[in-house]
Amino acid sequence: MARRPLPRILSNGSAQIARSRELARTAADSATDVLHPLITITRGLRRLVSAGLRRWAETPKDRRGPLLFLAASAVMVVALVPYGPLLAAITLMAAAAWHGRDRTPPGPDRSEESRTQRLQSLYEALVPYFSTAEDPAPLYAHAGDWEKAFVAHEFDDAGRVGHLVIRYPAYFPDGEPEARARIEQLLAAKAGRGREYHFTWHEEANELTVTVLPPLPTDIAAQRFVTAPGETVLGFTDPTEVQRTLPLSYGEEQRDVPPVVWRTGLRSTEPHLLVMGRPGSGTSTLLRSIALQALQCGDVLIVDGGGTGDYACLTGRDGVLAVECGLAGALASLEWAAHETERRIIAVNRARQAGQPPPDDTKRPLWILLDRPSALAHVAAADGRKDPQALLQVPLRHGRAANVTVAVAEQFDSAEALSEAVRQHTRARVVLGAAAVEQLVDVLGVPPHTTPPAEVPPGRGYARLGHGPVHRLQVPSTPDPYDDATSDAERQAVMALLPPRTTPADGEAVPAETAETVPAEAVVAESS
Repeated sequence: MARRPLPRILSNGSAQIARSRELARTAADSATDVLHPLITITRGLRRLVSAGLRRWAETPKDRRGPLLFLAASAVMVVALVPYGPLLAAITLMAAAAWHGRDRTPPGPDRSEESRTQRLQSLYEALVPYFSTAEDPAPLYAHAGDWEKAFVAHEFDDAGRVGHLVIRYPAYFPDGEPEARARIEQLLAAKAGRGREYHFTWHEEANELTVTVLPPLPTDIAAQRFVTAPGETVLGFTDPTEVQRTLPLSYGEEQRDVPPVVWRTGLRSTEPHLLVMGRPGSGTSTLLRSIALQALQCGDVLIVDGGGTGDYACLTGRDGVLAVECGLAGALASLEWAAHETERRIIAVNRARQAGQPPPDDTKRPLWILLDRPSALAHVAAADGRKDPQALLQVPLRHGRAANVTVAVAEQFDSAEALSEAVRQHTRARVVLGAAAVEQLVDVLGVPPHTTPPAEVPPGRGYARLGHGPVHRLQVPSTPDPYDDATSDAERQAVMALLPPRTTPADGEAVPAETAETVPAEAVVAESS
């Protein structure tokens, strides 16, 4: 015999009952929140009446008559005084609200207890590093008092350390990078992984300040930056590191973000740039961003050693002298750049000797951008030809006087292929992507004062200009507009910054409006 299905009220009755209970509980909570003042006043009135009844019961019988007469007189006075009943009602409600407040003593603060345990754990972890057996009055000791060592501390909403000022003994070798690195690594692990910390060592006061840094914005698209001639925005950093901000557009919004500005030209102390990173870290993105900024008032020569076509969008644009991917074209272009640098130096010297201003053809900046020159060096060595980096000696040595700037991007796995001239004359350094401390020190000269992030987005790294401090850096998003993975918004942002294409690769002039409609495949074919 087939079984009959249960009635719907019995089959899903438990779910409906649970849903009804949840709705009833939600309605009760909402009503309690809305009626909380009325409940408080009612509770206070009840407590006042109970107190009055107890007072009446405790009053002797021979004194109850005068007490009633006094109460009646007070009621009469209040009734005769202007606004008396209203003031009396307000006073009664205020007294009821005061007596009706919740007097339940607060329970133990578990968050405060957990914070104390965190600080005690940090203190115990620092004992082996900040104490010695010869210290008669150690600041750090097992089962010691952490309040003497931690001058100030703050916690975030998640209960983790957000700011900490640590005192340490004077005999700690705070001038040794190895000793500092051990303390910074320990604090980053104990205070909470997955965040970036900034460490400030005050040697004179024997204090270490630990600050949790917010993540740098990664949604800054390519756009026109408000800069002076000779200033190039490498990226953006923390507001505490620089004293300048740039107004940026985020769709319809405006935001002021602190930039890392690289100054080039005749008075620059770091006239050339070296960018190091891993594949996919954003080195080509940075060179593309520099090229778009340089084209506003200068000429650009690009050598793409990787031959990936990342700079095909710049082919034939106004101000782009050449985009070379092959060895022969790279050697010819760099040789011309060397002769152009010599010509500019000679023209400037002659003008100065004659007491005249420099010629106009030497004032326009010339930018030489090389992406992965080691790839061309391997091809040149196999073909028995000159290394293209050898042609950079003249622009690197005399480029500042000739208004010539060189920017080189290379990967860590080919760092040994960089020539000595490139290493010596590129004093503006940028490291992008994940990198070990040894690699950062090799490129930047000193380790950064911050811990690396848990996840490194493209274009994220560090920058150091000359002998200045090391800054956290986030390169503005400047992808290849011909790449299929590029979003429409980023593609339009980059295309809006490109100069018109009036000189294609074959040398025939075409109108600017028709040049913009050239497909990406044709441009790549022309550049190759």
